[in-house]
Amino acid sequence: MARPHNNDKINNILVLTSSRLGASRSPSAGIYSSVGVQAFGVMYGAGVDVAISGSSGLIGTALSRSLEADGHRCIRLVRREVRPGADEVFFDPAASAIDGASLEAIDAIVNLAGAPIGTRPWTSSYKEKCVSSRVQSTALLATTCAALERPPRTLLSGSAIGYYGSGAPGILDESSPNGEGFLADLCVRWEAAAQPAVDAGLRTVALRTGLVMAYRGGLLSRLGPLFKLGLGGRLGDGQQYMSWISIDDVVGALRFLLEHDTGSTLRGPVNLVAPNPVTNAEFTTSMGSVLGRPAFLNVPAFVPRLGLGKEMASEFILADQRVEPAALVSSGFNFQHEHLEDCLRSVFNR
Repeated sequence: MARPHNNDKINNILVLTSSRLGASRSPSAGIYSSVGVQAFGVMYGAGVDVAISGSSGLIGTALSRSLEADGHRCIRLVRREVRPGADEVFFDPAASAIDGASLEAIDAIVNLAGAPIGTRPWTSSYKEKCVSSRVQSTALLATTCAALERPPRTLLSGSAIGYYGSGAPGILDESSPNGEGFLADLCVRWEAAAQPAVDAGLRTVALRTGLVMAYRGGLLSRLGPLFKLGLGGRLGDGQQYMSWISIDDVVGALRFLLEHDTGSTLRGPVNLVAPNPVTNAEFTTSMGSVLGRPAFLNVPAFVPRLGLGKEMASEFILADQRVEPAALVSSGFNFQHEHLEDCLRSVFNR
């Protein structure tokens, strides 16, 4: 259970973000050294309490280890019965159930809840699960925090670059309109679910997250073994853009957004992507170079369309999204991994 509120701490913060694909082997917390991260403990005081939903997932594992290594306390939001004495809070979005009183006593909530987007075919029932698992968790936390006596000042609410759809011309930044299709519609509903927090006056940020590069979990956990066997290759014509970000920079950006709270202009959508997106052909070349394996194969576009369906293939597997992190860059965030090959070497050599 959460420990009693400390009146000497800076205002509570509510942070929501999205979970991607499964658990990750998290890097050492000491590597997250971007602008603002060093000041996190100074601004909020030692022993900041952070509640995390989806704490065993890709981003949740890395974020919790980073925070705990700096002396902060992570409280798990769980759907099962809370274990006596454990740092846990009951949270069941499907049943609209939450131990809201416990949120009065913590400084931040990171919601990483959401069914994996890319691990199963998009049947009608699974698409509904992907939507409901995100919208329900965001709405429940936003409405709960809006009703608190001591409401959090900031809401960082999960989203994804799927908001922009696939194939939009040019470079996309936070001012670009939403696209069309299942993922775009999902993200629009996901972001709209945080509106109660906006109405209550919380600084609200939509975290539009790109393809997360990590050793276990996400894209590389599935592609890495294939490339190591020399079975890697480009998808389709390889000209579609992939907007990626390292797990290090995801955690660094979240902590940057936490620290940059008072008087911050960082509100609304924020793209969590690296500054240099690559085409699928460039991604393939970099993977082959880093792993020292040939990567000359070509998977025709009709193959994923036949295997996964046209919708999932077009919007996820073959998605073309050239996104830039304009808000983070203009606010002074320093990326550890600006270029893909450097990122891949860090991931696979860790």
